[in-house]
Amino acid sequence: MAQNSFDVSTGADLQEVDNAVNQAMKEVATRYDFKGTNSAIRLEKAGPSLVLDAPDDFKLKALYDVLQTKLIKRGVPIRNLDPGAVQPASGGRVRQDVPIKQGIPTDTAREIVKAIKAAGFKKVQSQIQGDEIRVTSPSRDELQQVMALLREKDYGVELKFGNYR
Repeated sequence: MAQNSFDVSTGADLQEVDNAVNQAMKEVATRYDFKGTNSAIRLEKAGPSLVLDAPDDFKLKALYDVLQTKLIKRGVPIRNLDPGAVQPASGGRVRQDVPIKQGIPTDTAREIVKAIKAAGFKKVQSQIQGDEIRVTSPSRDELQQVMALLREKDYGVELKFGNYR
């Protein structure tokens, strides 16, 4: 009997994130409330993470709001952003590091596998493969039900279903 499967993964297209950062910086450059503030957003691809820099908490929050709207317009899942604490920087400025989650964290993956098992599907199997989960079953209908089950619950990251065969 043939096995059908799909992969559960998460992540943001870093090229789209880069485009959103560039668009946000263009908007910040033209906005009156940001004139002369030297506010900046930087994409660090090594992390990957975003670094926001502004003169005060209020400007930092406004900068983050501008960035979020640009990311949403470009289809980047903002649930994969994990804004850290606001830290004081040199010259009385403030900085915030916003890591971008690429791949499902191990504990979240275990939680997803446990939820699939707890749902009581007869022949559905799921295993963690690195930072994604492979779900297999002889029944395509059961795989559809598993997808519906995973869409209902919030796991703190945007889930993507791919490699459906």
